Amino acid sequence: MIQFSEVSLQRGTQFLLEEADLTIFEGQKVGLIGANGAGKSSLFAMIKGELNSDTGELILPGQRRIAFMAQEVEETQRSALDYCLDGDDKLREIEKNIAKAQQDGDDHAHANWLGEFESANGYTAQSRAETLLQGLGFKMADMHKPVSDFSGGWRIRLNLAKALMCPSDILLLDEPTNHLDLDAVMWLENWLRQYPGTLLLISHDRDFLDAICSHIVHLYQKKLTLYKGNYSNYERQRAEHLAQQQVNYEKQQAKRAHLQQYVDRFRFKADKAKQAQSRLRMLEKMETIGPAHIDSQFEFSIPVAEKTSQQLVNLSHANLGYISETGTQTVQLENSNFALRDGQRIGLLGPNGAGKSTLIKSIVGELPVLSGERVTGENLKVGYFSQHQLSALDLEASPLLHIQRLSPRVLESEIRRYLGGFGFIGDDALRAVKGFSGGEKARLALSLIAWTKPNLLVLDEPTNHLDLEMRQALTEALQAFPGSILLVSHDRHLLNSTVDEFYLVADNCIQNFDGDLTAYYAWLQARQNNTAQVEKAKQEVVKLDKTDRKEERRKAAEMREKLRPLRKKIEKHEKAVQKAQEYLDKISEAMSDTSLYEAEQKDKLQSLLEDEAKWKKSLAENEEAWFEAQEELEEAESQ
Repeated sequence: MIQFSEVSLQRGTQFLLEEADLTIFEGQKVGLIGANGAGKSSLFAMIKGELNSDTGELILPGQRRIAFMAQEVEETQRSALDYCLDGDDKLREIEKNIAKAQQDGDDHAHANWLGEFESANGYTAQSRAETLLQGLGFKMADMHKPVSDFSGGWRIRLNLAKALMCPSDILLLDEPTNHLDLDAVMWLENWLRQYPGTLLLISHDRDFLDAICSHIVHLYQKKLTLYKGNYSNYERQRAEHLAQQQVNYEKQQAKRAHLQQYVDRFRFKADKAKQAQSRLRMLEKMETIGPAHIDSQFEFSIPVAEKTSQQLVNLSHANLGYISETGTQTVQLENSNFALRDGQRIGLLGPNGAGKSTLIKSIVGELPVLSGERVTGENLKVGYFSQHQLSALDLEASPLLHIQRLSPRVLESEIRRYLGGFGFIGDDALRAVKGFSGGEKARLALSLIAWTKPNLLVLDEPTNHLDLEMRQALTEALQAFPGSILLVSHDRHLLNSTVDEFYLVADNCIQNFDGDLTAYYAWLQARQNNTAQVEKAKQEVVKLDKTDRKEERRKAAEMREKLRPLRKKIEKHEKAVQKAQEYLDKISEAMSDTSLYEAEQKDKLQSLLEDEAKWKKSLAENEEAWFEAQEELEEAESQ
């Protein structure tokens, strides 16, 4: 159980929490929502022990492992796989102890730590880490690349994998979907649904919250309010609460007006003064109920260009991809045919790296087509949003100045009124961009696009860094936009609410996808299962090949051992034959001496003849034995 009891937390001169109460029970999956800057990340820091409350008490369960997703990745040459495995710090400690026991020659300690290794599921750790990384979009070829080779977004994915790798009782995730594509979001959603511990999740993705959370905590006006159910249930409950609050507010205001009228009328009359003072004290003590209101500061629309073309962009038999600095072409989409007409609202689906961004960049003209044609309508006016445009903002300029550069003659008051709809109210419109958060930069980029009055909106992950209120405002603005939309997003609520049809980018081609996001998830699962089966089959072939080679080596060793006596026997007879022949050659040479046949050499001759007979017999016997052994060897080898 995690319990906040009258907790207050002050950062600088501002209170983030003020006498807040909250109880989270073991196994609950809780979504934490609230405006940017309300204190959600500070609440996580308190649970991790990095911040202490100013007043009140935070009670955490003892002997519980807390895993959390770091927001930064240190520069390291460790491989992606090792970095993920580092998330299980207990397993890493066991591995160190095993290595130390081996080094010290301590067999007892070594056996003990091997038992601990098995209990910590050490033998499956690598396969589990690979599964996590693949689920988050990494390929097998990426497993052994150093962390430093990956971009910032992919490093955040590594942090997420590291957090999921850690066996934990409490898991804290702060905006885990920000740098994920739709496929990875769907995979993570399924993983978290099966997580057995207590989950605290900060997210601005309402469909993600809906699919996972059993409770929602709303951090609002320095209080923590717990709602049972997922995000949609929270919305209904809060709407009912606000509606009731509005009724109570109106009743209270009528009562206050009646009391105030009585006080104003009779407070200076002697016979009514006592009653008037009593009602005045009642007014002072009466708790003020805030009026129900839609508290989002975001409300804007996206105007469309006055002129448009029926056919906005047409790609015909086009090869799409990149040209390297050396001039080498890399084709991602072959012989592509894709057309955007006025009023079309298309969502792009497809696995990570399949070419969705390549298609978008080719449509807006950021990438030239490698072959084929790209034809644009006469009145095409594109509003293009992508993450790299946030870094293209002038860090020294204010939102007001950014708009003034586009329209120097427009009145400042009109620009400030426009920027207010994107949350740049008052002095915020005059602040330099260098002090902006990621969400503020995204809002500014969207405001600049809307200001240009496009007739085609091309949006590549526009909701990254945006909170729930801004996402809702963007959804409503896109619903009302009369022009064409081409959208890539991991926010399923945005996709479902704003597009009319889907196209699938996969396997080097673009095709219409006849189905919704549920059908796409089923397609994705089938594809992943097929890929997994193919990979498993390859591994089985490799494993079988290794097994066959091992078996062949074992049989060869057995055969060598079996044939060893025969080979030794053959070698023995070969030496005996050679020895007999050498002696016979010497005897033959000696007997060629004519003096040997004289009477006085009779005994010597007789000795040589006996030796000759003996060695001839030895030669014949060993030759026969050699032939028999050789035949036996050939027969054994042929079996």
